[in-house]
Amino acid sequence: MSDSTSLPSDLSANVADTPPAPAIGKNYAERALGVGVPVLTVVILVALWQLLVIGADIPQYILPSPIAVAKALVSDWGILWPALWVTTQITFISLLLALIGGVGFAVFLVQSRWIELAFYPLAVILQVTPIVAIAPLIIIWVDNTTAALLICAWIVAFFPILSNTTLGLNSADRNLGELFRLYGASRWQTLRYLRLPSALPYFLAGVRISGGLALIGAVVAEFVAGAGGRESGLAYRILESGYRLDIPRMFAALTLISVAGIAIYGLLAGLSHLLLRRWHESALAREE
Repeated sequence: MSDSTSLPSDLSANVADTPPAPAIGKNYAERALGVGVPVLTVVILVALWQLLVIGADIPQYILPSPIAVAKALVSDWGILWPALWVTTQITFISLLLALIGGVGFAVFLVQSRWIELAFYPLAVILQVTPIVAIAPLIIIWVDNTTAALLICAWIVAFFPILSNTTLGLNSADRNLGELFRLYGASRWQTLRYLRLPSALPYFLAGVRISGGLALIGAVVAEFVAGAGGRESGLAYRILESGYRLDIPRMFAALTLISVAGIAIYGLLAGLSHLLLRRWHESALAREE
């Protein structure tokens, strides 16, 4: 006689796959700590900053207090927001161009060992050349200021994507490559179904690095260009605040740059986790 209390096979499988309640609670606790600890650290540092300014009676034109910076952020929002939008646009457009150029050039390099030996050093030379040294030349050669800023930011963001994607494409399993050749797979099929999926974690790591570098490149290029007007970014607002000794506004602009960098990194890290969470060890380890 069959047991009337037994569960159907599909239901029992679902119950078996469901993580226990303590494990779920542990995951939520770890995520809460992962957010709460950094936030608490920042709050403590800001409080110490405020106490230092008040206790040492530091003038606002030397080191403004966090309250003064917050007031400047609110009162000057009409000036800082358009500048933030300009800098963010340059950052994301240059990052998109770096994605296209980096992946395309990496695919080109891995087609032949001789091609990689011939052209990869050129990319290294481009990377090790300080952007501060070549930005004035780019601004002189390119009449359009926005295009010059995009080129400077693209140069900084290009190499991490290229190097990581090239490494990933060359790291595909050789045994699987032999299997693809055994079954007569074409070069395009091997690239699409083997080498590109193998390179995805490396590519995403390069994108996370390039996101912050694109922002740095945009800000440095804006500093060098020193272009004002309605299309000016946060770097020009920092220079302008320094000339006027409006230090709270300067710190407010610096705060927006930092927040933008954190947001870009968080967005790209979340995208990376979303794409890798079901199959790659780097993402699976975080869910244990």
